[in-house]
Amino acid sequence: MKTIILTLSLVISSHLISAQISNFSHEKWNGFLNKYVSATGNVNYKAIKSNAAELDNYLQLLKTTSPKAKWTVNEAKAYWINAYNAFTVKLIVDNYPLKSIKDIGAPWDKKFITIENKTYTLNDIENKILRPTYKDARIHFAIVCAAKSCPILSNKAYLPETLDVQLDESAKRFLNDTGRNKITNQNIEISEIFSWFTADFTQKSKLIDFLNQYSKVKIDKNAKISYLTYNWNLNE
Repeated sequence: MKTIILTLSLVISSHLISAQISNFSHEKWNGFLNKYVSATGNVNYKAIKSNAAELDNYLQLLKTTSPKAKWTVNEAKAYWINAYNAFTVKLIVDNYPLKSIKDIGAPWDKKFITIENKTYTLNDIENKILRPTYKDARIHFAIVCAAKSCPILSNKAYLPETLDVQLDESAKRFLNDTGRNKITNQNIEISEIFSWFTADFTQKSKLIDFLNQYSKVKIDKNAKISYLTYNWNLNE
């Protein structure tokens, strides 16, 4: 009888642990973003620095749980997108006040991220996990480098159940933002992101074909393409 009870207990515990893992909550991050990030993506780093515990509470969740094989693609993708953004905010806050993320020496190569005893840089998350694993160019409109020319930091967490809709919305918002891209039928002046990561945006088609999926203006296939100078000033 004791053996049966013990076995049942282990089975129940196993299911509970599994449920906790596969239903990782981004609720703390969502609440944080709603409080400290405006609808236009401006981040109140000064206020965050004065209330660092709120950010640290979410980072602690990230540090103790990483995506598992049983997670869905969208669960894992949302985790890494949110992690990239949360740790970027952490990096800025730890060095605040500053005018630009570039004021921090080699910011994307700093080994300051520890998740389940494994150390990462921001470049590791972007270029060794997100880009090669998911091959989804829309990720570039979701992860944020804390600069004015970056896509805006959404004031809502990316969630597995709404991820594809959110990524499409982020792509449309970024591409049609005239402060970040200037698009006409015959001439486009676009973000340097499209130059830096051309391979990601041309995996299945030409760059203009990709842009036309999200642009409000129909771009001619022979339109002239140029790139706007990136503004690295802090997104506050």
